[in-house]
Amino acid sequence: MNVLVTGGAGYIGSHAVQRLLRDGHTVFVLDNLVRGHRKALRAIGLGTNDRLRFIEGEVTKPTAITRAFRQLPFDCVMHFAALAYVGESVDQPLRYYDANTTGLLRILQACEKFNVRRLVFSSSCSTYGDPPEGRIPVDEDCPQHPVSPYGRTKLAGEWLIRDFAESRRRAGKPFAYAFLRYFNVCGCDTTGLLGEDHEPETHLVPILLEVALGKRERVDIHGTDYPTPDGTCVRDYVHVEDLIDAHVLAMEKMRDGEGGAYNVGIGKGYSVRQIIESARRVTKHAIPSHEGPRRAGDAAMLYNNPEKIRRELGWSPKHTDLDEIIATAWRWFSANPNGYES
Repeated sequence: MNVLVTGGAGYIGSHAVQRLLRDGHTVFVLDNLVRGHRKALRAIGLGTNDRLRFIEGEVTKPTAITRAFRQLPFDCVMHFAALAYVGESVDQPLRYYDANTTGLLRILQACEKFNVRRLVFSSSCSTYGDPPEGRIPVDEDCPQHPVSPYGRTKLAGEWLIRDFAESRRRAGKPFAYAFLRYFNVCGCDTTGLLGEDHEPETHLVPILLEVALGKRERVDIHGTDYPTPDGTCVRDYVHVEDLIDAHVLAMEKMRDGEGGAYNVGIGKGYSVRQIIESARRVTKHAIPSHEGPRRAGDAAMLYNNPEKIRRELGWSPKHTDLDEIIATAWRWFSANPNGYES
């Protein structure tokens, strides 16, 4: 297929590009490089692989979108481009609605104009907010009540896509879509080419590895009084390569006019303290920690019921051991202590 990948120079997007190229697809990347890395694309073939092309541009800008869509007759769009920091979204909600909601709107307008009929949307488990009692593990029918602007932009995106698809159905031009509601994504590709390099870095696993590398003094634990077994937040951690497997399966199994939502996680929750202990085992570093107050927008407990995606897409995670997942990230961070600038 010809696949447009927005945000394809970012952490998750670059892993998707790598997999799509490996499967023989032609990939066109649109990324503003604000939090993505051209060097990630170069690592997987930009400049040497004629099936990989790139335009630097904003998904919120119609001119950039039009330039991208004119390159190829796209069979599918994988839409990763978004701002994705919960805490930052609380402080900068307008910026998040512009990047995440307006950006998606521009993509859908281009899909209509250029007759692109498939979209895989990077959604989030944050659309569920703090699930009610009895709804853990979370399935796709859990009520969606996000507690952060970031989560609300992702839920608004789902509504927007559903309404667009319905309008296309009535027009006799069926549009297929899949929402992939990620849980916490971590790890790095097992070939060692791609890693996780954010500025600023807010994700727990990279922060722990930066402490082990001596780039930070400690890790801050945001809240120790949650109603969880050890008082810290509990999350489902899925390896990035398993996440991309889900994207590829969703794209391949789409049918005209059909849409679905899928949780992507391993189906087990780990607390912040458990993640810290795993990183200590993997890195053999003490990793000092500091306990602080809760952070705005964080739910107490979120982990996944993976039954639907297993049943409908045939997906199951290959990486389920927590130490092994963190070890894939540690290998890349150890070899690239300054990220893609190493």
